[in-house]
Amino acid sequence: MDITDIEGILAQVAEGTCSPAEASRQLARLPFQDLGIARLDHHRSLRQGFPEAIYGPGKSSDDVGTIVKEMIRHGSGPVVLTRADDAQVATALAAAGSLEPTVTPGPGGSTVVFRPLPSRGRTVVVITAGTADAPVANECAAILNAVGLAPTMIRDCGVAGLHRLTSELDRLFDAEATVVVAGMEGALASVVGGIARGPVIAVPTSVGYGSSLEGVTALLAMLSSCAAGISVVGIDNGYGAAMAVVRALDTGSSTS
Repeated sequence: MDITDIEGILAQVAEGTCSPAEASRQLARLPFQDLGIARLDHHRSLRQGFPEAIYGPGKSSDDVGTIVKEMIRHGSGPVVLTRADDAQVATALAAAGSLEPTVTPGPGGSTVVFRPLPSRGRTVVVITAGTADAPVANECAAILNAVGLAPTMIRDCGVAGLHRLTSELDRLFDAEATVVVAGMEGALASVVGGIARGPVIAVPTSVGYGSSLEGVTALLAMLSSCAAGISVVGIDNGYGAAMAVVRALDTGSSTS
């Protein structure tokens, strides 16, 4: 339930089309709804401007279906399922009925989005060092699309061929926020951090050989960057990077 839903209920009471008792019943679902298997945080959008996401791993397909169905029933904003396996995706689609989904393959499963918000007209860039970083970048982009921050994707601009980045400088200058997705030694984050004007969120990926240590090397390099002000999320955490962008832009603009 988001601010639009609350305002709608109050408007119905004012018009006489909804009784105070019925309005109280609907509002009683705030701030959460206890399903036994989960407590749905219907108040999340009111507090933070974006909804709770459903994390697939550790949940049965039936659990996912129940949660998706309830979130669709009791709200009008986006419903997001992350890291879902094929069975969970199928159950979520069945639970959503006629709602059209967007299904995006990503690291450890797919991101499924129902009812994405319309574009807010913000300028966000997601850039990858290599093609192998695409699953994490795609997860990030799917979440940004869900909350109305449709990003521009710039792919395969790693430091091993830095000349590939020079044609994209204007887009980096103009971006209100940039997400850099890189594995190996993670150097692209420092390069972009020294160019882009807006907030830069760095995502280390588990892509790389031997001493890349499944992303630990990129993580430590990004945390040690000489480019001031870079924020770093966990390894392969495209979802977390997208949410960092949402918080940065909403805080900076005082909008939701």
